[in-house]
Amino acid sequence: MMKIYQVDAFVSERFRGNTAGVCLLKNALNEAQMQAIAAEMGYAETAFVVPEGDHRWNIRWFTPAVEVALCGHATLTAAWVLAEIEGVEGELTFSSLSGDLSVAVEGEFLTLNFPAYSAASRTLPDDILKALALESDAQGYYSEANGGYWIAEVSTVGEVQALEPNMAALREALPGGLIVTALGENCDFVSRFFAPALGIDEDDVTGSAHCALTPLWSERLGKTELLAHQLSDRGGEIHCTLSGDRVLLKGQARLRTVRQLSGSFFTNDFA
Repeated sequence: MMKIYQVDAFVSERFRGNTAGVCLLKNALNEAQMQAIAAEMGYAETAFVVPEGDHRWNIRWFTPAVEVALCGHATLTAAWVLAEIEGVEGELTFSSLSGDLSVAVEGEFLTLNFPAYSAASRTLPDDILKALALESDAQGYYSEANGGYWIAEVSTVGEVQALEPNMAALREALPGGLIVTALGENCDFVSRFFAPALGIDEDDVTGSAHCALTPLWSERLGKTELLAHQLSDRGGEIHCTLSGDRVLLKGQARLRTVRQLSGSFFTNDFA
């Protein structure tokens, strides 16, 4: 029997933010098992967490289609489950494909300490512009965050909200992720995130995207502390701080439900 926590991240109320599955394991599963479970869950990412020692865990993240190297919301939800359900106190450290990631728990808020990624100015490929139905005057950038993200900066919040991408075309044009961003109205900046080739047409709230957006908007606005809103249907907010070569992403989490999967395929010795 496998217990999977379904937790909403970067949200102060239920049924908003980004939902992740969290599996606390005593022993690691193989990749095929983790991929199958993530596909069964159907969320943007499911996190698999295995203890390594005092306040250290290994974490891996799977979309319904692939494993990814970095995921913010599923790390935040994993830390929330460890702190709130398992009663772990103090700072938590996760080893991952992106190195060690720490999470500080401060009351209802959790703060992720993630790597910062710069974004270089680039001309957006025509096929991406066509898939988004954007004009060619959109400012393009490219960041190495999480295997490579294209960033399209548009002029207004309304343009970000109005996007209706051609997902089939975007899937062909884009092997990784795409961020569309603009200067905010009731916050510092807004964004939406698309990664259909990774099994995520649109992500609800994307921590890894803010590892690139925070340095970009910090330089643009001349400040290191920023409030970001992601304008997906569920929506969410992230408090972002640029601290040298790191980005601090602060948010809340709420338990949605707990699901149990049974069957010999999922047999493991679970916590």
